Amino acid sequence: MGAIVRLLNTTLDGTKSSVAALADIRGIGVPLARTILRKAGIHPDKRLMDLTEEEIRKIEEIARDPLKHGIPSWMLNRPRDPHDGGSYLLLGDEVTLAEKRDIALMKRIKCWKGIRHALGLKVRGQRTRTTGRRGRTVGYKKRKGG
Repeated sequence: MGAIVRLLNTTLDGTKSSVAALADIRGIGVPLARTILRKAGIHPDKRLMDLTEEEIRKIEEIARDPLKHGIPSWMLNRPRDPHDGGSYLLLGDEVTLAEKRDIALMKRIKCWKGIRHALGLKVRGQRTRTTGRRGRTVGYKKRKGG
């Protein structure tokens, strides 16, 4: 890492372009990073270390309240939150906490995905006949003699 820039409670590599550096923040992908920079009036190819304090403050302000700045709710990582119905952009550790809370809810209500999570099995319909074996021997042995 060359120049280190602190943005949204995350340490980022300042030598990267603004889009790539913003996408390194957990909860922000490349399309959302481009949209945030467009709303802030910053060229996406501009290096993160070349941004002024005012531009960094503007990026943080837009990322903290994207709906107020005209970013549509479908671009956020938590549209129509099941707990209160709001649309949010979760950043950093908030993403992990929300994920754990959702899994705990699924386990508590004993839905199919919750049961699969609780048993430590594949959740999204993958095959399990030959894959997903942790710690067990692979294959089988024929019995001798018969």
